[in-house]
Amino acid sequence: MNTKDRLIGLLEEHDGEFLSGNEIAAEAGITRAGIWKCIKQLEEEGYQIEAVRNRGYRLGPANDAVSKLPVLKYLEAYQQKSGETLPFTGDRLEVQKSVTSTNDVLKERASHLPGWYTVIAGNQTRGKGRRTRSFFSPPETGVYLSVLIKLPLPAETATRITTAAAVAACRAIEETTQAIPQIKWVNDVFVKGKKVCGILTEASISMESGGLEWAIMGIGFNVYEPEGGFPEELAGIAGAISEVRVRDLRSRIAAAFLIHFYQLCLDLTGASVAAEYRKRSFLPGKRINVIKGEQERPATAEEIDDECHLVVRYDDGTREVLSSGEVSIRMDGTKSL
Repeated sequence: MNTKDRLIGLLEEHDGEFLSGNEIAAEAGITRAGIWKCIKQLEEEGYQIEAVRNRGYRLGPANDAVSKLPVLKYLEAYQQKSGETLPFTGDRLEVQKSVTSTNDVLKERASHLPGWYTVIAGNQTRGKGRRTRSFFSPPETGVYLSVLIKLPLPAETATRITTAAAVAACRAIEETTQAIPQIKWVNDVFVKGKKVCGILTEASISMESGGLEWAIMGIGFNVYEPEGGFPEELAGIAGAISEVRVRDLRSRIAAAFLIHFYQLCLDLTGASVAAEYRKRSFLPGKRINVIKGEQERPATAEEIDDECHLVVRYDDGTREVLSSGEVSIRMDGTKSL
């Protein structure tokens, strides 16, 4: 454990309490000069640390930096309360301040890593969305993570991983905030009519067995609105989960998501996952555009079936069951979301 980790661990352990420089030096083995240097580095990484003369240092009430210690704290608290064992142990959980893309970081090492290995980041410089789009991932406002899955599953079951992730995201948002999330088929989560979460699942298929070698589920949460708002091209689409900054919210969302995602993946083909996905979906009954390549075809979303496929009826009366793809909601006859 490096000097910064020792310091932040001590501040976390004495949550809300001021620690003097002498106390920190004695407990963490850091010099007074080293403490000040570490405090400045931590503040640059997004930590909110209060320093009061003659009292010392403590984590601020709105501290919400993404780091390994708080994520592990919430995972371990759940395990102690529930008696369940989760696979996200210290050596399978990697938390970075910034990465290119959490999916890409895992893909580079997927064949050598154990299942359930997870990468979490507070910022992505090349976040990935569907159809080769980028995923806006600014620092200090969201949390982005990818999970490596190695389960003996047929390739066609891979779509259920995305389904489980959407349900887990809704559960995590509900547990940690007052927001009411809903699912837009197939892989987006909305709050108050705006997209707050996107999911991208990538997989490697065995040529011999036709089953999954591995899958990587990547998910990004817009926890807060960026300073100055979202970019113009996203302003009418993207939203945030919380209007105010809350202590450890990004870490709590990440931990809650991992807990629910793991539980749902234990029974991916079960009826309960599909039932909850349908219940949380807001698309049925809406006028939509079905997007295929560069073409968009108007339709009505009729229902989500037992396989979490979207059943649509086109304007000429024909019906289609979509197992994957993309749709947008039509408002006033135009594409909107």
